[in-house]
Amino acid sequence: MDIHRRFVETNEAQLYVETAGSGFPLVLVHGFSLDTRMWDDQFEYLAQHYHVIRYDMRGFGQSSLPTQNSYSHSEDLRTLLNHLGVEAASLVGLSMGGAVAVDCALTYPDTVRALILIDSGFSGFSWSPEHSALMGAIRQQASQDGTQAAKETWLAHPFFAQAFRQPMVAARLRQNMVDYSGWHFVHADPARFIEPYAIHRLSQITAPTLIIVGDNDVPDLLAMSDILAQQVQYAQKVIVAGAGHMANMEAPDQVNEAILHFLRAL
Repeated sequence: MDIHRRFVETNEAQLYVETAGSGFPLVLVHGFSLDTRMWDDQFEYLAQHYHVIRYDMRGFGQSSLPTQNSYSHSEDLRTLLNHLGVEAASLVGLSMGGAVAVDCALTYPDTVRALILIDSGFSGFSWSPEHSALMGAIRQQASQDGTQAAKETWLAHPFFAQAFRQPMVAARLRQNMVDYSGWHFVHADPARFIEPYAIHRLSQITAPTLIIVGDNDVPDLLAMSDILAQQVQYAQKVIVAGAGHMANMEAPDQVNEAILHFLRAL
């Protein structure tokens, strides 16, 4: 399969992009601290049916780091699609990538044909005290002991507990973390989400939406999947038994089948 790799200039940033396949565009948006490689089990498989685009968001993977200037991941995505000549696409996002996809669907509804949200977050959700305390501790550790120590603590987050039960998945996640700059642990990220926050506007999403969640994900993400299923107008939900937060990596066959079935039904 031919895979095209390039860098795209967008909104004061260079974004690393890979494309493969032909047909209707399908964009894969990765989670926090990860990069395009978290989609290795989906990229070529889905490219047999669609024109698949995966990219490193600003600050991650091979894309450039943020500056002090404010920016928006959803605006970056929209600009990237314009550069690639894509008028509308289906978006697949995991965790933070799901939040970016939700913002894009609310801000540029004509651009988003369908949403597939895997263990997804969205802006405006009140995280549990446990999660907030852990993230604060990781940033404090980064300032005291360096980003390498903070990355090890981040990998020990319950987000990854289920994934680390599979040695091959654990190795891939660990390599992602080795390559991650850790920039967000020692800088205030000027990224902005939409206002009002998505949590107040989920019912305005008009794109058909598939919600995929591992039944062993952390309580915050399980709660968010319930909110999405209840508030998004045209939503259906698939629960992946035995999977945690990284459902696409932990149970790729089930997730791929769910995505393909959903898109074909459209």
